[in-house]
Amino acid sequence: MFGYVHISPERLSGEEKERYQACYCGLCHTLGERYGAFARMILNYDLVFLAMLLADGEVPACCARRCVLHPIHPRCACRATAALESAADISVLLTWWQLRDGVADHGFWGGLKYRFLSLLLRKAYKKAQETCPEMDKMIQVRLDRLSVLEREKCPVPDEAADAFALLLQDTASLQPFGVKRRVLAQLLYHLGRWIYLVDALDDLKEDGTSGSYNPLLLRYKVENGILCPEDRARVAASLDASIRTMAAAFELADFGCWTGIIESVVYEGLYAVGNAVLNGTFRKNKRNIERQMKGRTQ
Repeated sequence: MFGYVHISPERLSGEEKERYQACYCGLCHTLGERYGAFARMILNYDLVFLAMLLADGEVPACCARRCVLHPIHPRCACRATAALESAADISVLLTWWQLRDGVADHGFWGGLKYRFLSLLLRKAYKKAQETCPEMDKMIQVRLDRLSVLEREKCPVPDEAADAFALLLQDTASLQPFGVKRRVLAQLLYHLGRWIYLVDALDDLKEDGTSGSYNPLLLRYKVENGILCPEDRARVAASLDASIRTMAAAFELADFGCWTGIIESVVYEGLYAVGNAVLNGTFRKNKRNIERQMKGRTQ
């Protein structure tokens, strides 16, 4: 995934901050236990959010655990659950196909790093593929569609975003039939749309220099990686529309002990990240984010 889905720490109680951190650590340990040490490197906040959406809403069982990053002082981590295991499976599948897409898009020399990382993740991918064959096929179908749009240089941002939005929507099938599954399908679709557009916005300057596909470059007026004011307002309105739809869906289901944390993402976190990307102040560096989280959850 991409790392754009953040909480708003100021909105959370101390208990909720600790629970969020425990979920983050729990997913990290679940990745390691299911897929090996390297798989823990693909941990990101987007899939932690997915784990909370898929969870049953009960207060999770936690325990103190050490890891390579925290060998002396153990940290509270959620014990493995079906939701964490599903999030770990999807993390591996998505990362694998993103790496394979990188191999296809960057030629021999440019694709070497993607080949190397694919080699490290190959064993984990094979296991995830055996565990979730239908999800693996759905991800391939959605990403193949996105690849076609990229090759055709599709200038319609919504059409490209739709392919990725449907990919995330498909993960709602991990939930049993019922109201919550329908809610998640709507919520995850618009989360996927929002992530795709925010990522395209974040990469405007880099893609403009490299010539990589970016539907915003083809649709709007961009100078030095910055949208003109009118187009910036249009993209901001489009992003906000998806968040409002997510919020409307969120209100229709009960997420139990995760409600306040999910609320902080939908009502504040996504807006804050979107504004930071629009203003050019967002930094996706994982180490910096982890330092900020450590300070905010203590």
